[in-house]
Amino acid sequence: MNPSLNIIHVSRVTPSTPNSSESLTLPLTFFDLLWLKHKAVERVIFYQLTESTRSYFDSVIVPNLKSSLSLTLSHYLPLAGQLKWDPLDPKPSIIYSPNDAVCFTVAESNADFSQLSGNEPFSSTELYPLVPELQVSDDSASIVSFQVTLFPNEGFSIGVTTHHAVSDGKTTTTFLKSWAHVCKQQDCSLPDDLIPFYDRTVIKGPSEIDTKVLKIWYSIDDDKPKSLKLLPKPEIDSDVVRFTFEFTRENIETLRDRLKRESSFSSIRLSTFVITFSYVFTCLIRSGSDDPNRSVGYRFAVDCRRLIDPPIPLTYFGNCVFSAVKIPLMAGMFLGEDGFVKAAKLITGSVKELDSNVAWKIPELLETYENVPVESQFVSVAGSTRFGVYRLDFGWGKPVKVLIVSIDQRGKISMAESKDGNGGVEVGFSLKKREMNVLIDLLHKGIN
Repeated sequence: MNPSLNIIHVSRVTPSTPNSSESLTLPLTFFDLLWLKHKAVERVIFYQLTESTRSYFDSVIVPNLKSSLSLTLSHYLPLAGQLKWDPLDPKPSIIYSPNDAVCFTVAESNADFSQLSGNEPFSSTELYPLVPELQVSDDSASIVSFQVTLFPNEGFSIGVTTHHAVSDGKTTTTFLKSWAHVCKQQDCSLPDDLIPFYDRTVIKGPSEIDTKVLKIWYSIDDDKPKSLKLLPKPEIDSDVVRFTFEFTRENIETLRDRLKRESSFSSIRLSTFVITFSYVFTCLIRSGSDDPNRSVGYRFAVDCRRLIDPPIPLTYFGNCVFSAVKIPLMAGMFLGEDGFVKAAKLITGSVKELDSNVAWKIPELLETYENVPVESQFVSVAGSTRFGVYRLDFGWGKPVKVLIVSIDQRGKISMAESKDGNGGVEVGFSLKKREMNVLIDLLHKGIN
């Protein structure tokens, strides 16, 4: 229970007919199994709406969101189903049966909307009441859950929690775009670029790869190997704060020019992602201790839909991502003036190593995660600047802030496109307040 939140009601939303009368089973692929026990992904999307009185919220906003969600789920039946693992089955499957539904919570908050959707640091715990939980047991797990929260006369938020073994960021944001489209247009039909593609035969990989991935998960949780329970959430200190730093297009150009000027390595990728992540990674390492011998590393995900040969449809439903990982590295590499250039070289190399054979490397990738030293500063990226989350207009305007709540874990950051659409990048951080103050100074110093 949270004193800032009042739960108004909790209901079930079923997919609308006609498609929802059919049962559906989708086996998990090795891309899904990679994330089997990964913590759920939590997002919260803030909409400013000064006319959002309790009366308007109850009579217009909530009914429109619920009815459009029902219509959208008819295209996305697996989301209303369950992830299940029968003891006799070698791996879990997504199973939808008629009358399955998603959980839809309606709440009211007295928290400070302008603070949560603003540009100053605030306590990470302020976001937790705004995202719903998934129901998870050993043999069954809900796939997605929603919460709509009113901030009287200021706006509302939509909280979304998704099971990572069912949906990657591309799939989740495609669904959210579909829901927004149906809600705003009051039309249950979807354009082609939002219609999910369910054919799992397009995902091809080495024989026995499912078994290899599951064996690694078994070694992590050998008490109940065939369990769907997720890895426990880490305890978050009370002094951890959230902050979103925005790189303008001009900031990114400044950093691009700096790489051109300071690097003799002519094949450094000067993409917005490489530039931004290299700079952020370097600043994060410098904001930690000044011990040059401490272990550091990084991870970022890549969408494999266009990487695999033959390519996978962009609307493929499920996970189709691979992670580039570099561990262990020594912090001393990045503490000097040339740390930014060194980071850009390494990250460029990681991008270039990605090829159509990524599927073959998934068991090795899981083993790498397992061997990351607990004390290592491991910087991991959630989200993407390509998802277009600031275009999620349900009929009340575009979001004023989109946050990934679940980066409150060791070393995670989030990335998204800037809401002004001018080519900038938003990076979300979660750190102890003292460390955050140091980091903010470092971030500003290199672009001013």
